[in-house]
Amino acid sequence: MKKSLNHGFTLIELMIVVAIVAVLAGIAYPSYKDSVLKGRRAEARTALSELMQQQERYMTQNNSYFAFTNVGGIATPVVTPPTTVPFKTFSGDTLAKTAYYLSASACPSSTIAECVMVAAEPVMADPDAGTLQILSTGTKTCTGAKSSVCWK
Repeated sequence: MKKSLNHGFTLIELMIVVAIVAVLAGIAYPSYKDSVLKGRRAEARTALSELMQQQERYMTQNNSYFAFTNVGGIATPVVTPPTTVPFKTFSGDTLAKTAYYLSASACPSSTIAECVMVAAEPVMADPDAGTLQILSTGTKTCTGAKSSVCWK
């Protein structure tokens, strides 16, 4: 009489493997999410630096900075009559995949001819950094809960 051998896994073995995978995923996912946020912040910092350089060039040619708002990826100049915004108004390669919308306004207690504040507002919530900002005076700030993560 031949003895048949069963090949496969028992339910206990399968449950142990699922538990191990769940623990590893629980540890890895927050680290992954944090890394993605850091990458997006770096992209925003680069976009803000480029926008500030473009604003400085605009200032030398027009004797004033260019103010514009950005709501949902639609940039609107703050000039009369309205013209098109001559700058890139989002971070990243395409508007569809952007992580931050860019805008420019006058510095607090100043005019747009004297000082500009460029800002990068996140598309998805980033409570640690919030909106990143650079003033033409060189001051870098953010509106988030942890200002230490903004400009690193």
